Amino acid sequence: MCGERRSPVGDVYLYMPVANHSNRLRPSLWVRMSSIVPLLVTSAVMEFFPRGISHYLLGGLLIGLGTVAIYLGTGISAGASTFLESTLSYVSKGERFQQARFVSSRDWRVVFTLSIVAGAALYAVAFQGGIWTTEVQSWRLFAGGVLVGVGTRLGKGCTSGHGICGVGSGSGTSIVNVAVFMSIAIGTALFVSAMGVSP
Repeated sequence: MCGERRSPVGDVYLYMPVANHSNRLRPSLWVRMSSIVPLLVTSAVMEFFPRGISHYLLGGLLIGLGTVAIYLGTGISAGASTFLESTLSYVSKGERFQQARFVSSRDWRVVFTLSIVAGAALYAVAFQGGIWTTEVQSWRLFAGGVLVGVGTRLGKGCTSGHGICGVGSGSGTSIVNVAVFMSIAIGTALFVSAMGVSP
C-alpha cells in the first residue's frame, strides 16, 4: 500500500511499492515528493496545453498592457461589448445611444475593436497560413455570435469588461458573472463533445 512520511526537515516522501519483473513487490521505495511534483506539474501542463504556454503568456501580457493603457488614458474599463452601442451613436439619435458614456468613448472603442480584429487577422496570416483557420460551420459561428451578444447584454459585460477588468479590480459582480459564463461555456463544450458533434 502507498503511504507517506516526513523527514526531520519537513520533506514529504511517498511510499511506493515497486514490482520487479517477476511481479513480486520489492522492498518499499520512499520517493522524495519535491522531486516528482515538478514532473507532475509539467505533465499536467503538457496535457492541457500541448502547444506550450509561451504564446498564451505573451497574449496575456499584451492584453494586460492594453487594458492598463486604455484605463490610464481614458479612465474607462476596456469592455468590448459596449462597442455596438457606442458605434451606433454615430448614426442614431435615439436617447439610448446618445448617452454621454457612449458618445464620449466611441472613438477609441472603434479603434480598440478594429485593432482586436486586425491583430488576430495579422497573426493568422503570419503564423497560421491564412485568415480563415476554423473548421466550424458558418451558421454555427453566426448563431454563437448572436448568443454571445445576447449574453453580454444580459450580463452587462463580456470577457474583457467582466473577465479582465472586473475580476482584476476585485468586483464581486464580475467574479460571479465570469464564474457563471465560464461554467456554462465549459459545460456546453463538454456536452457537445460527448454528443459527438463535429465542427
